[in-house]
Amino acid sequence: MEKDELKKIIYELVEKSMGKKKLKQSDILKKVSADHGVDKSEVKAALRELMDAGELIFTYFGGSFVEIPPKE
Repeated sequence: MEKDELKKIIYELVEKSMGKKKLKQSDILKKVSADHGVDKSEVKAALRELMDAGELIFTYFGGSFVEIPPKE
């Protein structure tokens, strides 16, 4: 699977969970690798690229969660 497609899948997963459930990095790794048959290391690399680009952020609220940054 191409990295851009994988990044889109991760972003959409986080977007759908906003307001319902906060996702941890491990939740994303497990779900995407199980649903799409992708190695967890590839998912982690794509997630890291999304973080570096500022499209997703880590928040801390009794644990580290992945979220979409608030709009300014």
